[in-house]
Amino acid sequence: MSESLSRLHHRDIPRTHDAVHPSHRLLRVVRPVARAFFNRRYDVRRYGEGFVQRKGPQIIASNHVGLLDGPLLAAFAPRRVHALTKKEMFEGHTGTALRALGQIPLSRFDMDLSAIKDCLKVLRDGGVVVIYPEGARGAGEMEKIASGVAYLAMVTGAPVIPLTVFGTREPDGGADSIPARGARFDLVYGPPVYLDRHPWPRQQADVRQATELLRNRFVQHIVEAKGITGRDLPGPIPELFEHQPFLRLNRDTSREKKHD
Repeated sequence: MSESLSRLHHRDIPRTHDAVHPSHRLLRVVRPVARAFFNRRYDVRRYGEGFVQRKGPQIIASNHVGLLDGPLLAAFAPRRVHALTKKEMFEGHTGTALRALGQIPLSRFDMDLSAIKDCLKVLRDGGVVVIYPEGARGAGEMEKIASGVAYLAMVTGAPVIPLTVFGTREPDGGADSIPARGARFDLVYGPPVYLDRHPWPRQQADVRQATELLRNRFVQHIVEAKGITGRDLPGPIPELFEHQPFLRLNRDTSREKKHD
């Protein structure tokens, strides 16, 4: 994306011309180290990385099954990424490290305007945002997703790259469980999904329709990824079987009330 076009889009509603692009300088140093660690300890396999373009804004929408999903993607994604991460993680030294790695804090249970603007800033600058549409670790089947991924795609026109991750949690493993040494991890990217860029105002019905379109495509990709890898997902997390919170990137972002 040209600099002049980027500046123009930052003036679109919601405006991001005054937002600060999250720094990921530390990620440049950490990625090779993290990849070496994972490759020594696990069998990491990647498929479809060519679907991730070398330049331009993109949204990687991944299922979420295990604790290692985030670190694994940060280490092995074809490009440096900014991932939405629950704000509870941004405390103490962990929070300092996450910010230095360019990750974006997100309040999962209310409309987080700061997270939205950070994501839009990254995308309008031609970067890559990672979002977990399910909102929390779980079965990873994309049975329900929140509207945030559709909203970001509609505002920016960025393509959405489906990603299915296998192996980061064993069947019947707990939410914070970590697979044993030697376990196999598979990251399977799918063809990009393009949504038409919608100028403000965006209607809630349009966002809901786009969300369902994306969910159907994500589910289709999971089926295809299972065929590619010969694997299945681990099922629900035992302790969370009765209740699963879902990401609320924006409850009303389709009807922005403020121009900035």
